[in-house]
Amino acid sequence: MNASRLGYEGVAVAVPVTVPYVRYSHRSAQHFVAQALQGLLEGAGLDKSQVDGLIVSSFSLAPDSTVGVTQQLGLVPRWMDFLPTGGAAGVMALRRAARAVQAGDAEIVACIGADTNHVDSFRSSLANFSQFARDATFPYGAGGPNSIFALITDHYMHRHGATREDFGRIAVSQRANAAGNPNALLRRPMTMDEYLGARAIADPIHLLDCPMPCAGAEAFLVMREERAQALGLAHAALRGAIERHNAYTEDPVMVRGGWRMDRDELFAQAGIDAATIDVLHTYDDYPVIVMLQLEALGFCEAGEAPDYVRTHTLTHDGDLPHNTSGGQLSAGQAGAAGGFMGVNEILRQVIGQAHGRQVADARWGLASGFGMVNYDRCVCTGAVILESAR
Repeated sequence: MNASRLGYEGVAVAVPVTVPYVRYSHRSAQHFVAQALQGLLEGAGLDKSQVDGLIVSSFSLAPDSTVGVTQQLGLVPRWMDFLPTGGAAGVMALRRAARAVQAGDAEIVACIGADTNHVDSFRSSLANFSQFARDATFPYGAGGPNSIFALITDHYMHRHGATREDFGRIAVSQRANAAGNPNALLRRPMTMDEYLGARAIADPIHLLDCPMPCAGAEAFLVMREERAQALGLAHAALRGAIERHNAYTEDPVMVRGGWRMDRDELFAQAGIDAATIDVLHTYDDYPVIVMLQLEALGFCEAGEAPDYVRTHTLTHDGDLPHNTSGGQLSAGQAGAAGGFMGVNEILRQVIGQAHGRQVADARWGLASGFGMVNYDRCVCTGAVILESAR
């Protein structure tokens, strides 16, 4: 049987750690990785010698990778991985760590996403943007993801009748959720008028459509369920996980994501359907991508997301609690850590630790990831489903 068709029985996820985000930092990515690891060890009551698996995702760790981190932090793992896959890295890390634990290659895996952000790091990063994107867009004065996702947003609006108000419903609801997240950088309530009145960045994308770059880290532990129980850790069971890369290459503009290819398998692994999900966290580099995920994950049909956000309440106390952390649009985008945010948020929700924004009776959570921007799309997608073990 194909390994990807096997379930994830017996795998637990525990100890969600967020190293508080800061707008700018002159500390290194290694500093944030170290802080995340310390939080994991303290949260689980472990010594670092007991962590025998390690996954790190970071863009600003270079020239180091996971192996460099082991020397810097005095770790001696028997299994490790490095995932520089941005917004998809968190769900990919959980999926790979789960397989390592199931195979007996590691007993306790620390999964960490961390990045720093110097004053000019975002602008400077454009010089190292995707080679294809650089060559294709620089002659026209465009660079980076804002211009790319402006094209996707414009296409989606014309094809499906979405309006800026529809995108605003996503951004405004996430800001409301952020009020209950002490780690969110943007917690002041936002009105629809403020959203609509924000200055244009790359029309039709405006300032409040864009996540704010920052520094910070997210981390969690993966182990067998019996180990989590023996340690007395609040934990969730991993019930499903998928990933897909470079999907739908025939689409001239991104209108679908790889989640659509594998969503039936995802829900079949968990033995549920989309209607069962109590809390959803989609990767939100831009509101249009949230809409693509609502459609591709089966919460509505293709082209129906604008109507879906008009008829559903997306706050933590609404009928579809969505991005209850505030998402990157309000909490901030700490580089690769942004890909771990969704996993940590649904983990907190289903173990009852999302204080100030807790979804009542949350049992099932789904987090999706989306990463590695190229000229006209992101090429890495994935999703995981967690179930409360309470």
